[in-house]
Amino acid sequence: MSARKLAMVAFRGLQLAFIGLVIAHICFGWGYPVWWDFLPLVLAYVLVTVANRWGGAPDSSRRAPEPVEVAPPVTGRWSALNSPADRTPSHGVHAHGQTYAIDILAEPEPGARPGFHWLWPIARRPQDFPAFEAPILAVADATVVRAVDGQRDHLSRNSLAGLLYLMLIEGSVREMAGLRRILGNHLILDLGNGTYAAYAAYAHLRRGSLTVREGDRVHAGQVIARCGNSGNSSEPHLHFQLMDGPDPDAARGVPFTWHGVGVPRNGETFEVPSTAAALG
Repeated sequence: MSARKLAMVAFRGLQLAFIGLVIAHICFGWGYPVWWDFLPLVLAYVLVTVANRWGGAPDSSRRAPEPVEVAPPVTGRWSALNSPADRTPSHGVHAHGQTYAIDILAEPEPGARPGFHWLWPIARRPQDFPAFEAPILAVADATVVRAVDGQRDHLSRNSLAGLLYLMLIEGSVREMAGLRRILGNHLILDLGNGTYAAYAAYAHLRRGSLTVREGDRVHAGQVIARCGNSGNSSEPHLHFQLMDGPDPDAARGVPFTWHGVGVPRNGETFEVPSTAAALG
């Protein structure tokens, strides 16, 4: 087990130990001060803080010398959020191989996507967002090494109450539950060409929409799933990243660029014609 993987397993174990200590303290009335129960939680967050900022660059013997060029994973008009074109790590942490990850949201026309609301509505159905059910495409000829399905597409978290719930409660619970609950329904493709290791991860896919299974070969531009709102997601969108290994808990991020698009910046809208995605 790699050091990065071990750190994430220990982090989740310490969180569970904290919960167990609090419950035991209440049930058995142990005599020591209650603040001692918080020691595993403090250790957990010290550990994950170190792990989250632990060298984002992939191993020099395995990484591509420059960003890996692949086809776009979608067609149509989209906008970027948490882009590595603006900063790295793009999501604030190196954990889960997401140093160069990007989130993209469907914007078929200005105003088509419901925006953030402070008070009401607290949540929306995923069907209210144009990204929901949008086809997701293979970015290269590749082999499917992980295909996880079965998690529900939940309501959006794009209000103040919803966002606080996601950040303070839901996100922590999903972190303790493991990577699958964070990524939701997801796919990982092995793009390696024998020279370097590159794995493409697609997260927050719609339940029941995966068209491939582990071991399948796919071709650039092939529909492999549909966009959803599963896992640690505020609204239907695609989270995409390249990594140097198949396990996001142990992998390091790999930079990418999309044919004809590059890497869009935060808030930038880009359009991919249906023919462009098949040119990988």
